Amino acid sequence: MADVLNVTAGKPNISGAIYYAPIGTTLPDDTTDSLSSFTELGYASEDGITNTNSPETEVLRAWGGDVVLTVQNSKDDTFKVKLIEALNEDVLKAVYGSGNVATTSEGFKVEATAEEAEANVWVIDMTLRNNTAKRIVIPNAKITEVGDIVYADNEAVGYEITLTCMPDTDGVNHYEYFKEAASE
Repeated sequence: MADVLNVTAGKPNISGAIYYAPIGTTLPDDTTDSLSSFTELGYASEDGITNTNSPETEVLRAWGGDVVLTVQNSKDDTFKVKLIEALNEDVLKAVYGSGNVATTSEGFKVEATAEEAEANVWVIDMTLRNNTAKRIVIPNAKITEVGDIVYADNEAVGYEITLTCMPDTDGVNHYEYFKEAASE
């Protein structure tokens, strides 16, 4: 039976929503495990996060046109988000690679190179309806796309990144954990 109480929206946690750490970092396996080994990346744009997780299939037909088989060719699992703390050195390290961002006597500098992005562990924390916590844990993903970086009077400078997930040793691209708020 349909229940409106199961309809929800995702809001970022006030303490942070998007984190990353090097591959090999211990993965959280619930919504409350500490993320002290992870780097928090600050504000994301109001568009939130988009997860694309749809199979691509090919339809095979018999003579005469009947569909007789569908074959899954691929099933990419990606997350897209726009990080808008453009003056946050940690954001720049995530986008350009930690070895391409350096502290200088005046602040820091970025060296944009053609170097391939490193894979990392990623965590996304949010709060759903009735203070239900949701945590997405991506054990292995790399930035495979960076959108156009726009510098304009009426728009926050940001880095729209696409994370492409790769399966862990159990064949899982990402995990989702939920914890309902304690009832009074």
